[in-house]
Amino acid sequence: MKLLSIFFATLLLTSCSGGGLSAQSENAYVAGSGAAVYVKKTERKMAPEISGETLTTGDKRLNQNQVTVINVWASWCAPCRAEAPVLQDFSIRYPQVQFAGILTRDNISSAKAFYENFKLTYPTFIDDALLIGFKGSLIPNAIPTTLIIDKDGKVAVRISGELTVANFTSMLDKVLSDA
Repeated sequence: MKLLSIFFATLLLTSCSGGGLSAQSENAYVAGSGAAVYVKKTERKMAPEISGETLTTGDKRLNQNQVTVINVWASWCAPCRAEAPVLQDFSIRYPQVQFAGILTRDNISSAKAFYENFKLTYPTFIDDALLIGFKGSLIPNAIPTTLIIDKDGKVAVRISGELTVANFTSMLDKVLSDA
């Protein structure tokens, strides 16, 4: 009985209430500091294949031979709202880079409203089980998390939390210049 009580207490203390914009939802996630981790080319691990149903364009498979930026986000996440216009701008300024999102811990209607509000043009995958594929590499460890995958399909950078223009530019340019 005592174990069952501990289980339910743990469940109540660690559960998220869902995708609303309540104060509880805003604080029911791990926020990153915006710190970037860059992995030397010789130490990088393969990223998983990213494919599946997207928020707006049906099924999609990302090209594995192209530098790719993956942003893990949720509509209720304030840092995600702050960085969405920045990522959209970068997706236009860097046409040689493939951009995509992975929706996590959110509902589809709120995510679609977010997507339309910020006029995002890159696809967002709705199956956050895709995140499991990063195990053994730089896993997304906060909401938001931005990953940069090199042209060889290996995870090169993780930015945990809201990215800054300077830090993101530096990391993306570094990966693009990797020979």
